[in-house]
Amino acid sequence: MTDIMGYLSTDEVIQTFFSNLMVGEITLVTGLFWLMVAAVISAISGAIGGILLAGKDIGYELAAILGSLFGPAGVIPVAAIGLVILKFI
Repeated sequence: MTDIMGYLSTDEVIQTFFSNLMVGEITLVTGLFWLMVAAVISAISGAIGGILLAGKDIGYELAAILGSLFGPAGVIPVAAIGLVILKFI
């Protein structure tokens, strides 16, 4: 375990990635990271929304599955467009 931590602390790419995240600079790697974070959060919230809206009608498990699939469908394109706009402003 200490070998991994030692490698992470000396690797130039990982140090650059974390420094870009802390500063708020949007690069290709940090943009993809934020896009994945947005997709995961939207999938979780879509599942919760699906359970609340249609849980009794179609079953809680199916509503959660459909909500987690349809949730990121609207979030991922908007998040990508927003990241591109933030990059160039």
